Amino acid sequence: MADRAEQFVIEKSLPGGRLDVYLRKRFPDVSRGAMQRLLEQGCIRVNGQTVKPTHAPRLGEVVKICWPEARPAEAQPEEIPLDVLFEDESLLVVNKPAGLVVHPAAGHEEHTLVNALLHHCQGSLSGIGGVARPGIVHRLDKETSGCLVVAKNDETHLALSAQFSGRLVTKIYHTIVCGSVAREAGEIHAAIARHPAHRKRMAVHDDGAGRAAHTSYRVLERLNQTTYVEAQIHTGRTHQIRVHFQFLGYPLAGDATYGASKNKRLKELTHYAAPRVLLHAKELTFKHPRTGITMKCSAPLPEDFKSALATLRLP
Repeated sequence: MADRAEQFVIEKSLPGGRLDVYLRKRFPDVSRGAMQRLLEQGCIRVNGQTVKPTHAPRLGEVVKICWPEARPAEAQPEEIPLDVLFEDESLLVVNKPAGLVVHPAAGHEEHTLVNALLHHCQGSLSGIGGVARPGIVHRLDKETSGCLVVAKNDETHLALSAQFSGRLVTKIYHTIVCGSVAREAGEIHAAIARHPAHRKRMAVHDDGAGRAAHTSYRVLERLNQTTYVEAQIHTGRTHQIRVHFQFLGYPLAGDATYGASKNKRLKELTHYAAPRVLLHAKELTFKHPRTGITMKCSAPLPEDFKSALATLRLP
């Protein structure tokens, strides 16, 4: 695979800005650190010259990027079955099972979705940032099931990332929450940031420190001590649905992180304990980067979710 070059013209001067920050916003799938490395290696030039990451973008400057040839991925291919909802030469949409980690990380170096995709794609991989890997454009938590789109090449990866960052992708989730949700439908506008005391948790912040977050919801069915809800996220904050429904007072069934006490109470009242966070990415709608056709992919509810509905339905 040869290096791939592209160039563009800066449309607005940013006297107080930095080129690495500007490029990070233009290519949201590439980390700022990766951009800085490409600048330092001379893979990114401005008007034909190497510049520092601190260079202030100026109107009319021509930026040329040579994306490096993808290095072999560190993760190894594994023959793990995949439930493929759609696939062509540009992308695929999988129905991720609950319990499957998306990316290898400390403690989860193997048996991840990436390992499965490396085997499934067999060399047809995105190489954004110079590392050969399946193009994971967005993520789902380990316990969340449902629709996840994967890019097979750099062009598709960048185009899908732009749709996600531009909020052009429709993301519909189904969940079961503790308690009887007061309203039949509603909008949640509550900024989210890291929890001040628990660094692995997120929390609603009303002090200006959080990032804007917007969730719409509607009640699908009222159950025993719980509510079956459809939620649409208009932003993509970490743990957004879990944090927003905790904020409303209705944490997700099975969520020990954001709703331990209410889940304990649920078990006492119904004798039902959810096996995981009952959150399912039901539908994903986006434009196919190559054809422009609107793609609406839907993942059926998994068996543990259907079992929860059957157990909790009112007589």
